[in-house]
Amino acid sequence: MSEDLATSAAAESALRQVRVQLISQQEDIALPESTGPILVPTGLRRYALSTLVNNLLSSEKPIPFEFLINGTFLRTSIDEYLVDNGISAETTLEIEYVRALIPPLHIASFQHDDWVSATDVLSTTSPAASWASGATFTKGQERILSGSYDGLLRIWNMSSETLATSPAAAEGGHTASIRAAKFVSPNQIASAGLDRTVRLWKYTEGEGGFTGKISPQLELYGHKAGIESLAVHAKSNRLLTGSADNTVGFWSTKKADSPAAPESLLPSSNARNTKRRKLNTSVTTPQRGPLTLLSAHTAPVSAAIFDGKDATVGYSASWDHSLRTWDLVTGSLVDTRTTSHSLLSLEHLPELSLLAAGTAARHITLIDPRASATTVAAMTLRGHTNAVVSLARDPHSTYGLISGSHDGTCRIWDIRSTKTDKEGVVGESVYSITRKSLEEEGKSDSKRVGGEGVKVFSVCWDKTVGIVSAGEDKRIQINRGEGVLSSKA
Repeated sequence: MSEDLATSAAAESALRQVRVQLISQQEDIALPESTGPILVPTGLRRYALSTLVNNLLSSEKPIPFEFLINGTFLRTSIDEYLVDNGISAETTLEIEYVRALIPPLHIASFQHDDWVSATDVLSTTSPAASWASGATFTKGQERILSGSYDGLLRIWNMSSETLATSPAAAEGGHTASIRAAKFVSPNQIASAGLDRTVRLWKYTEGEGGFTGKISPQLELYGHKAGIESLAVHAKSNRLLTGSADNTVGFWSTKKADSPAAPESLLPSSNARNTKRRKLNTSVTTPQRGPLTLLSAHTAPVSAAIFDGKDATVGYSASWDHSLRTWDLVTGSLVDTRTTSHSLLSLEHLPELSLLAAGTAARHITLIDPRASATTVAAMTLRGHTNAVVSLARDPHSTYGLISGSHDGTCRIWDIRSTKTDKEGVVGESVYSITRKSLEEEGKSDSKRVGGEGVKVFSVCWDKTVGIVSAGEDKRIQINRGEGVLSSKA
């Protein structure tokens, strides 16, 4: 009896029709404006709709499409969507179609000497190249920066060759593991680490770009514990740091703008280091202090970033479960949002007025920091099986995000790909990127507990180079980044 009812319902769904208006924001695949609403069976799913659009476009070679209704991807039949959302089949349904997604295929992996804790990219489309301060940079000279647990920075070309390595501790380099590193411009790098310092470096390349040199430029002192996070706003010559001393550091990249370094924090004030510093007479790197230290958190600050549109606003995330908004001009705390879990990473989606915070509870919380927001969490992204420690925006799409986790994977998210359950709106990852080193070693994910041995520590997404991730496997891994998500104007 139940089978008969199911068959009857399916037949009824196939017979029912709904009027749909098919639209696209992508001009090269948009239907003519004269194409009006058409009647289609409500039983259609993505594949049948894709065939329909290709027929209407008279495509010589079929194009795979994805479909959105009210900003959310269609993952069911039209009939199921109508029922789930309480929409009458007599309405005219506007359905947007976009090109289907391209998998983030593996491009290259670079072998490192130690765990890789930080990575950044220099290309014609990266923020550092946009504010080049007179430096020249051309397409085809893309560079990758890595910071390592061995305390060294390295610059790589796209052929996996190391062009330059920063000086060791005895020559003015970091004296402990590097935890964060960024290009400020094509000729300047910023780094920070467990030695409690922020360091600025001059980067130069020899003729032909076959070799390079990383030279100490400025040492910044102010934090009293290791630095976990570093953000750069090159146009205003400003840096933000998050530290295990529970504070957010606000710094200038210019020596002339920076106040004197606190005497008590300088290496020369430590009797154990005095002899080493005297022996190292060739190193005379200027030492400066912070513009200000922002203090309100009650536990280590895991991440600090600038607002994506207004560099006078900063955000910080902490193990104390809170996300805080700062006025960087006055150094005052503007707002505090308290979540249910320790926050480990942070990224801003400015076009959507949302902050994405990676948690120790294995998920990503999307938070609206505006005063008008009525709830703390606007959406939760679930899929990781260990802590989410790194986040980056998709440079191709307003809605895209990538996360790096201690479970040994990076996950790509499109926040239009959601479902609603008892916990509210939940996002599901579009793709999961595993570590190539597992395949090369012949080891499967099932043999790793929580990503042990392949934990991802850092991920960035560059429009030209793609997705660059790094971690415990001592690898920098590059995956395709273009076309992974559908953009929308």
